[in-house]
Amino acid sequence: MKKNRPLAVITGASSGIGAEYARRYADMGYDVFLVARREELLKKLCSGLEEKHGITATYAIVELSDRSAVEKLTETISTMRNLEVIINNAGFATGVPEFEEGDIEGWVQMLNIHDEIPMRLIAAAIPMMKKRKKGTIINVSSIAGFFVGSVMYYSTKAFLTNFSESLALELARHNIKVQALCPGLTRTDFHKKLGWHDNDPRYKEFMSVKDVVATSLRDIKKPWKTICIPGFKNKLLVGMAYLLPRRLLYTLIRYNKKKRFIHTISK
Repeated sequence: MKKNRPLAVITGASSGIGAEYARRYADMGYDVFLVARREELLKKLCSGLEEKHGITATYAIVELSDRSAVEKLTETISTMRNLEVIINNAGFATGVPEFEEGDIEGWVQMLNIHDEIPMRLIAAAIPMMKKRKKGTIINVSSIAGFFVGSVMYYSTKAFLTNFSESLALELARHNIKVQALCPGLTRTDFHKKLGWHDNDPRYKEFMSVKDVVATSLRDIKKPWKTICIPGFKNKLLVGMAYLLPRRLLYTLIRYNKKKRFIHTISK
């Protein structure tokens, strides 16, 4: 890594939103440190970024459900002198909609990966950002955090969004910007794992990762704008969550759940 070149750390970087952030920050002249589980994808991405942009791209294969691996990662982050950006993008969802149908250890793992680990990585990064007198923290949340639905996924994202807003107020005086990126449906491997496919007409209407990340990087420059919701339709949905009476909102959510169930069993 070049001595004075800023560094961006990105989790969940092997594909989708995380990989797009890596491409964009490399294009802006940042070195990148990418964290994920799929080594072949990371190796290919890093090689391409170095060749195209002349930056240093390194990676770490980390299983974020492994506490000792996370401890090593936080130790590494705490020593990164050029650290300027940290993006917490790692996350997952399950096809299990009901709390009692899931495994409690699986729900705890979701809580850890969506909420606890971002907190740990941010805590490791803040001292170095303060020394540099600037920094950017982006937590990839979801518009799901503004609604009720799949109990653990929606709840963990609600926490991450609220945590980001509160942290933004604390760190503003240190010139450290915090953003909660809250995308809606996006064309990524994340949604493919939940059963969406390229030939599904509705999948084609999802936002692209390029548009989502472009919106994030545009909004991060705006003072005091912490919550970023890409896409006009997504903004309307979130507005509806605030404006509709809760009883009506619950009715709509129950109807949508029923529709999804019928769609699933008819496949």
